[in-house]
Amino acid sequence: MDPKKLAKDTFDRVVAGLADATGASSGPTVPGTPGSEPPSVAEPTQPREPLPPKPDQAEPQPRTATGTDTGAPRNARAQQGAHLTTSQGARLRETDHSLKAGERGPTLLQDHHLREKITHFDHERIPERVVHARGAAAHGVFVGYGTASSISRAGFLADGKETPVFVRFSTVLGSRGSADTVRDTRGFATKFYTDEGTFDLVGNNIPVFFIQDGIKFPDIIHAGKPHPDREIPQAQSAHDTFWDFVSLHTEAQHHTMWNMSDRGIPRSYRMMEGFGVHTFRCENEAGETSLVKFHWKPRLGVHSLTWEEAQLANGFDPDFHRRDLADAIEAGAYPAWELGVQVFPDTPEQTYEGIDLLDPTKIVPEEIAPVQPVGLMVLTANPTNYFAETEQVAFHVGHLPPGIDVTDDPLMQARLFSYVDTQLTRLGGPNFSQLPINRPHAPVNDMLRDGFHQHGVHAGVAPYSPNSLDGGCPFTAGGDADVSAFKDLPVRVPEASKVRDAPASYDDHFSQARLFWRSMSAVEQEHIIRAYTFELGKCYEEAVKQRQLQCLANIDPVLCSEVATGLGLEAPEPTEELVEATPSPALSQVGGEWPPDGRLVGIVVDPDAGLDGVEAVRQAVFDAGIVPLVVAPHGGKVDGVPVQRTFATVRSIELDVVLLAGAPAPAPDALPQRDAKAGAEGASRVDPRVLLLVEEAFRHAKAIGAWGEGSRVLELAGCSGAPGVVSGDDATQVLGDVQQLMASHRVWERFATTTA
Repeated sequence: MDPKKLAKDTFDRVVAGLADATGASSGPTVPGTPGSEPPSVAEPTQPREPLPPKPDQAEPQPRTATGTDTGAPRNARAQQGAHLTTSQGARLRETDHSLKAGERGPTLLQDHHLREKITHFDHERIPERVVHARGAAAHGVFVGYGTASSISRAGFLADGKETPVFVRFSTVLGSRGSADTVRDTRGFATKFYTDEGTFDLVGNNIPVFFIQDGIKFPDIIHAGKPHPDREIPQAQSAHDTFWDFVSLHTEAQHHTMWNMSDRGIPRSYRMMEGFGVHTFRCENEAGETSLVKFHWKPRLGVHSLTWEEAQLANGFDPDFHRRDLADAIEAGAYPAWELGVQVFPDTPEQTYEGIDLLDPTKIVPEEIAPVQPVGLMVLTANPTNYFAETEQVAFHVGHLPPGIDVTDDPLMQARLFSYVDTQLTRLGGPNFSQLPINRPHAPVNDMLRDGFHQHGVHAGVAPYSPNSLDGGCPFTAGGDADVSAFKDLPVRVPEASKVRDAPASYDDHFSQARLFWRSMSAVEQEHIIRAYTFELGKCYEEAVKQRQLQCLANIDPVLCSEVATGLGLEAPEPTEELVEATPSPALSQVGGEWPPDGRLVGIVVDPDAGLDGVEAVRQAVFDAGIVPLVVAPHGGKVDGVPVQRTFATVRSIELDVVLLAGAPAPAPDALPQRDAKAGAEGASRVDPRVLLLVEEAFRHAKAIGAWGEGSRVLELAGCSGAPGVVSGDDATQVLGDVQQLMASHRVWERFATTTA
């Protein structure tokens, strides 16, 4: 079967099943409603049961601490009853005043409600993750294609097998309070609740890493984090310590090149690739092994923000990515990714086409090892509680199902230790797997006992093996004949001396960075030059800049020369031979076409001139699976049409397309003292914030359309007739032309490049 048709059929089946199960409409809705019911203006006083979750929300399945399905409704762990109680269920008469010795007397120690409330508040926050602290997550389902049977016996990959998943996306360097759209690597961690045990595929949106050995992980993170004396800069690598380290530890250059590309500022988590980074070893039913790299391919394509958009979003909406993910799911534009594998022979050398498969700073280009699709993941529900789910979810590289095993990649080997060690501190003890979001969906009988936060109530007297007092239970699997058991694959370890060293193949630090650079389109190369120039320009020490320029010279002379010009420094000559690299088109984000699901279209209206064509366009946008946001001078409704954004609140960064249905005059609040975007008074016959919106969308290479009086705005903005700018008299025709432009995501041909 055609892989694209298989993916579409699987996606349609998952979405149809979701609509049947929830009774929800299959059409998109405008997202952002805070609760499941609209509030009243007056404070509610009549007791009632807690509101149900919103239709877009779900919770971890109710499982016991040992993996049994309880059959309870999914909201069984939510608040119960209409009245406020203590944590032990005693109803409270009031919670606004502490117990005092007289109306003005001191507070009494006996106020157990005060102490319970304050003590719990004092301990609401657990230590944030050292890395990947800022995250967003969603529930979903993975459906296997059955195409991986020759590679792995893992049951979740079987044809039509549905497996619940929970996926957490994150930035690496920033704290929990940092912004989403910083230039950084993104985490892409997926928890598969398989019936053979939990499988955690803990990867990133970049297929390589900064280091080859896990012993260097504290070094790269210490270098990337804010300077320890001032705790700045937050959530970015544009500072001396980062560039000092990567210019000295040059195995980091390949990952650094990816970070400086548009991959470092993704448009959305929904439009982001994911990679397992490491090479895994898989075994099929016949006992044959192969080496595998995992890839997540987004259904919407791989797209990024422009640098200006990222900077605007950091101030205008620091929650840009997490909001986009939650809003898309709420709107019914369910994000989807195909899981694919690159498969290599399991040879003693563990190399392929001269590329060391155990080196996490190297990729194997898809042109020489195609990615084979093995299943589809669709995210269908938002978390009900951020802390209980997104914050407490615990991933571990060693959570593996039968049929998938680790390799001797020295970065992976260190991760096998580090993840468990981290959870012990963050989640308060060894029983973190019993938290609802972490509970497996397979029976658990592990002989582990007691410890902090033990949820299980264990029976029996013999938590040891062998035993006879509990009838010998639990029993180990029956040798190799039991194919349902996990198996440590018997890979031969060569005889060798203990050394602190790496293979000679790890010494090549520049050829794959050069491969990546040469695979970029001209506009992507311009963005890389700009990123290096900006980041190195933020460094204080000239020696650090010169050292990094030497690294760039060993990657590509044009890249080095352009960055050096921006820094006002001389471009050095290469100190290593420049290896000829065949470009890999799969590494470029430019050139394809993708579906518009969940994209946001802003429709600017002029209430004084009527809404000719607006309702028809709005409905056509809905019908195409796109979300229309009506933008007007004020909130509320315009001729019965609900307004989602005003001129004061809208910015280009949150829109994929701008449509102009009119040329609205300056609104009453278009005053510079009230809205800095309004500019000087009387500057134009059109509201200056509308002109700013169009100018930003133009600079950000977005499609723009206008009809009727809206075409006049294009002329005032100076972009009429430019590539990707459509105008006409018929609103429906303009929308059709704009939809064609949306398939390419951006209109890059609008701007000339110097590296072409």
